[in-house]
Amino acid sequence: MRICSKSDVGIKRKTNQDAYFAGELSAVAAFAVVCDGMGGANAGNVASETAVKVISEYVLRSYRTAMDSFEIEKMLKNAIESANIEVYEMAQKDSKLHGMGTTAVIALIQESTAVIAHVGDSRAYLVGDEFAQITRDHSVVQSLLESGKITPEDAKVHPRKNVITRALGAEENVIADSCSVDFSEGQRLLLCTDGLSSFVEASEIFKALKQTEPETVAEELINLANNAGGGDNITAVILG
Repeated sequence: MRICSKSDVGIKRKTNQDAYFAGELSAVAAFAVVCDGMGGANAGNVASETAVKVISEYVLRSYRTAMDSFEIEKMLKNAIESANIEVYEMAQKDSKLHGMGTTAVIALIQESTAVIAHVGDSRAYLVGDEFAQITRDHSVVQSLLESGKITPEDAKVHPRKNVITRALGAEENVIADSCSVDFSEGQRLLLCTDGLSSFVEASEIFKALKQTEPETVAEELINLANNAGGGDNITAVILG
């Protein structure tokens, strides 16, 4: 299983509030988590780094090769819930961290199945003959799109396009969405923050994933986002 990953502060931000972890779990399984923190001062950094730490440690401790996709899905949701408790309690104890939160998107690939769980607007894409978004954004703009109140073109420039409706650590409880998808040889999985998906067209991301060498594709995606303005932190993890 090839894993290529990179995170970058972007051009306009002073600090990088994204965090991630990726690695192999066995000869037939790999795992990654990507988080995009929010909150004043260093709170976003604390939220994303804490979530990544709790989630990755939970998965590394709990994963077994005999697990089926249903058990893996439950494990990933439990990992998110554990991270939610940790981040929320930290925010309650420290006034400087009050209101912090983070997105989270997790993927665990085992043989021919990829299991995804997520909260917020960090995304998972399946890359093969086509480029398919697996996750549904928990955001104001996504809700407006689904209700028909705005068009996809409006969404790109909407003043509330960065407002999410669900975040890990923002409240005492969180609901993560999850799913399983078929994953075949030759396919890849992309996890990314909105610093990539909001600044680079899907067609350009797909083109880079198809034409760039596996070892440098994450760096190429970062370059595309920075060339498009680099208005946010950018993180990309490619598995497969």
